[in-house]
Amino acid sequence: MSKILNTSHCNQCVYRTWAFNKLDQEALSLINQHKTEVFYRKGEVICRQGENIAHFLYLRKGLVKLLTTEKNDREHIISIGKPLDFIGLLSIFSKQQHAYTITAIEDSVVCFVEIDVLKQLMAQNGEFALDFLEKSSRVADDVIATRLNINTKQLRGRIAYILMFFSSHIYNAMAFELPVSRKEIAQLIDMSTENVIRILSEFRKDGIIEIEGKLIKILDYQKLQKVYDLG
Repeated sequence: MSKILNTSHCNQCVYRTWAFNKLDQEALSLINQHKTEVFYRKGEVICRQGENIAHFLYLRKGLVKLLTTEKNDREHIISIGKPLDFIGLLSIFSKQQHAYTITAIEDSVVCFVEIDVLKQLMAQNGEFALDFLEKSSRVADDVIATRLNINTKQLRGRIAYILMFFSSHIYNAMAFELPVSRKEIAQLIDMSTENVIRILSEFRKDGIIEIEGKLIKILDYQKLQKVYDLG
């Protein structure tokens, strides 16, 4: 169950250098007065598609998925958010409602900053506004790059990409526990769950990976990279 945490001051926040280095102490104090850190357990919804946008969100700890639901109730995962990611930027300046649902796929800590305060500081500080918009653009670029990496590949290449993504960009390890189900992988890469299971089994038989439940061990990263490159 989610709970509000005793928060540290923005002066000590890991984001200060990356996101708020263009703000002086007065501005940082204002943000500190209007932000809340919330702990979410795995599976809890952080915000829902269609809800009014009231906060800027960033992920301090954990992993989250960004999920859209189509009119036919088909769910599609846009991307995976990792620590130090801004997870609410795809909607906050263009829409009044969230364009997707954000759900914790690991125990996570999210910082909520009131959106009106952020917009006030951007109006008052042009240098901060430009810096923040540049970072917003990078978020969109990353999402687009991920979709291209997935959509331009065949089934085996898509599975290879996901395994490499978690190994290299999330856990920095050759052995890790998948934080998502086979169904969620299918939602992320536009495949059926049956195809995900089949191709993971093929990778195991080819000696590329070992599988034990959700535990994945990459035995031959170069071969996995070759599968991805060939698509």
